[in-house]
Amino acid sequence: MTDTLRPAEPASATETGDGQRKLKRSIGVVGGTLLTLSCVTPASTLFVVVPDLFGTLGTATALTIAIGSLLCIAVAFCYAELGTLIPSAGGEYAMVSTLAGRLAGWLVFVLSLLVVVIVPPVIAMGTADYIAPLVHVDPALTGAGVMLLATLAGLLDLRANAWITGVFLVLEVIAAAVVAVLGFSHAHRGAGSLVSMQVAGAHGSVDPVTAALVVSGLAIALFVTQGFSTAVYLSEELEHPRRDVARTVLATLAISTVIILVPVAAITMGATDLRELTGGDLSAMVTAWSNTAVGTFVSLCVALAIVNAGIVMVIQNSRVLFASARDKAWPTPVNSLLSRLGRFGSPWVATLTVGVPGALLCFVDLDTLYGVTGVSVTAMYLLVAVAALLGRRDSHRHTPAWRMPLWPAVPVLLIAVLGYVLVQQDPAYLLWTGGITAVATLYWALYLRPRRDTHWLVSLPEDTRA
Repeated sequence: MTDTLRPAEPASATETGDGQRKLKRSIGVVGGTLLTLSCVTPASTLFVVVPDLFGTLGTATALTIAIGSLLCIAVAFCYAELGTLIPSAGGEYAMVSTLAGRLAGWLVFVLSLLVVVIVPPVIAMGTADYIAPLVHVDPALTGAGVMLLATLAGLLDLRANAWITGVFLVLEVIAAAVVAVLGFSHAHRGAGSLVSMQVAGAHGSVDPVTAALVVSGLAIALFVTQGFSTAVYLSEELEHPRRDVARTVLATLAISTVIILVPVAAITMGATDLRELTGGDLSAMVTAWSNTAVGTFVSLCVALAIVNAGIVMVIQNSRVLFASARDKAWPTPVNSLLSRLGRFGSPWVATLTVGVPGALLCFVDLDTLYGVTGVSVTAMYLLVAVAALLGRRDSHRHTPAWRMPLWPAVPVLLIAVLGYVLVQQDPAYLLWTGGITAVATLYWALYLRPRRDTHWLVSLPEDTRA
């Protein structure tokens, strides 16, 4: 299976031997961490995704996110090892193709494409709620506007975007910190409430949160900190990928978990009653704990965080599509278009290709987007864990790379847990994701496999420096 690896040209070259342009190494570990943290977008995840978890899990939300974060440690170990072993802008699909075969890599690519197309509009649609202190706009229109703005920013130089997203990230962390301080200072219940497993039911009743609900919620909990994988997508633009990918992956997971989990605990303890917590109106809670000015400030910080997330996600997603074109995943004219780089060194056609459809998805039912994303992320992590289990065979055993502790126990345990979480998801979302995967398999069988010598040739840059 190592025959799928084809070395690219050295970093000093601007084009490969077949005339394709390549990404340039322009960011260090700090810039990569800022971009990766911004893709996790802790504050926008806290204010956009977590309220839905409060609605179904109530006081068990913090516990579910904590369990999801523990699982993500094992996932991060797999990403850190494979990302330094196979540093490619293709991310998951490059890693899995190299270690588990081209078909497995293609299926991972399809799952990652689902995630990278769906997640930005899911986050972007939350903007309307947080600019409400200034103007009331339809959520779908607001989300579409954010996606188009993020697409324009994604056309710029990556170093410039690192600084832009870094400034926004500071505001994002401040907003999360304000929520945490206010929630703890207005606590109506003790720390024991974090494991009380209760949610407000209909007609004022208090319903228990079952273990099955927690397991089902883990798919979304995994999505909460999912963006740490961005470090792998940026590996061809990091100055020292063999060293910096692992550092960025692990540091980002640790930081984002704290930024998200601490405010969630504070909100759980600070909500006046279970119905307010289950309602998940975090802006109203912040205003009640402080005043209108503080509530408006936090809301606007969250709105900026969502724009920030959109920018970074478009950057990440365009790199995945760029890499797929470079690796000949599509008919030749399409590959030629998607692999084009603009004057700032960004893959501009790929950027437009992920940004514009993302704006259109803002008009799709949000619950469906959440469900398909949760299933796709869980399945993608499972296949990455399989690749990690195979990552020390043959020549890969001696390739310089960061190595996870407790191998192979970590990937084996991860495969078992994620498999169980996957089968507990809503059948409708499993069918949606499975149907898309089936169509992708047909494309593989009818188009890619007969052209195995010329298409879907996963490549790695030669200059993977230590």
